[in-house]
Amino acid sequence: MTQPTETDTIWVTQEAYARLQQELEHLKGDVRADITAKIAAARDEGDLKENGGYHAAREEQGKTEARIRQLEDMLRRAEVGDKPADDGMVEAGMIVTIRFKGDTDTEEFLLGSRELLSMDSSVDIDVYSPTSPLGAAILGKKKGDEATYEAPNGKNLTVEVVDAKPF
Repeated sequence: MTQPTETDTIWVTQEAYARLQQELEHLKGDVRADITAKIAAARDEGDLKENGGYHAAREEQGKTEARIRQLEDMLRRAEVGDKPADDGMVEAGMIVTIRFKGDTDTEEFLLGSRELLSMDSSVDIDVYSPTSPLGAAILGKKKGDEATYEAPNGKNLTVEVVDAKPF
């Protein structure tokens, strides 16, 4: 297995990392055992072709195994860090407010990983990766700084950092 590179690393707090590990252990333990029991019980009923319980359990098993692989991948790539300092500098784990050049409206988003949001389900905000074109352009910038990046459509866009505060 290869080591994570800077571009595929995801930033998470210690709390988020622990929560992801706990979810993984739960899925690998209790949930897998429960699904295995459901499949075995459904097999005992006979004909598998028309056995709805069997097919439902197999589908649940597939979804669970996919989530296990996703969690293992995230934990492998995770970079655990402290909450960023409230110094106005844009870094992973910050709520960033930007304004596109020539526009008066602002846009607010979390710079980091979607997994940070699951710590607080009341938050409804877009998430951008620090390795995305916009994320990479504003990383290390402070309030009032401008950054230019190439959008997916090939156009160069300039944004101003209006604010950056810890999530």
